[in-house]
Amino acid sequence: MTTALITGATAGLGAAFARRLARDGHNLVLVARDERRLSDHATELHDMHGVEVSVLSADLSTDEGIAAVEERLSDRRHPVDLLVNNAGFGNKGGYLDVPVADELTMLKVHCEAVLRLTTAGVRQMRERGRGGVVNVASVAAFLPRGTYGASKAWVVQFTQGAAQDLAGSGVRLLALCPGFVRTEFHQRAGMGTGNIPNWMWLEADRVVDAALKDLARGRTLSVPDPRYKTLIGASKLVPRNLMGRVSSRSGRKYGPTRTSDDD
Repeated sequence: MTTALITGATAGLGAAFARRLARDGHNLVLVARDERRLSDHATELHDMHGVEVSVLSADLSTDEGIAAVEERLSDRRHPVDLLVNNAGFGNKGGYLDVPVADELTMLKVHCEAVLRLTTAGVRQMRERGRGGVVNVASVAAFLPRGTYGASKAWVVQFTQGAAQDLAGSGVRLLALCPGFVRTEFHQRAGMGTGNIPNWMWLEADRVVDAALKDLARGRTLSVPDPRYKTLIGASKLVPRNLMGRVSSRSGRKYGPTRTSDDD
């Protein structure tokens, strides 16, 4: 039986990946900061699907947390066959509104952790001649809008470049780029979402289904909805400076709004 390791596994896309993979019969390693939520989620998945579920409490904004997950991924006695780098967050506020320390923490989680964990996992997978990695990015990667989008652009470029280097090894890598997904993401960042139209929202389970299908097909990029595929296609045709202005205006109209500190 194969084993999947999922970061940010207690909510949102991470929890959706865990549900789907447990249903398909994979043993799981769930990674997040909240040990109580991890344990509750693990028990529920074990009882419902009969798979083995272990938990690893780790904060991926710290060297110690990243190292703990690297160590698990490097364990040859208990190999990980599928790695889902899902952990991430957004900062409330535009450029210069957010403290540099918070921006650096985001880069630690979105970029350094993804690099180090992918490397640890892929080394073992390549030795066995099989395995897969899903790195969760965002459609924001294709729009010139701030540090979050820049960090996700790095995830896409890194993943697709690594996939080329590993071609023929039996190891597949996929960058997953959803749009707005109904999760706890915006609430945790203190962002209001009342101004985002219903048509722009995606369901987490459907995003996961699309990602796993694209991974199985050998694709390196997954944009799990025709509407967002059209948006990304348009972004490649429009000059970058114009796209930046359009993206900024759209963000003010449809993007998450800041909530007060008392919310």
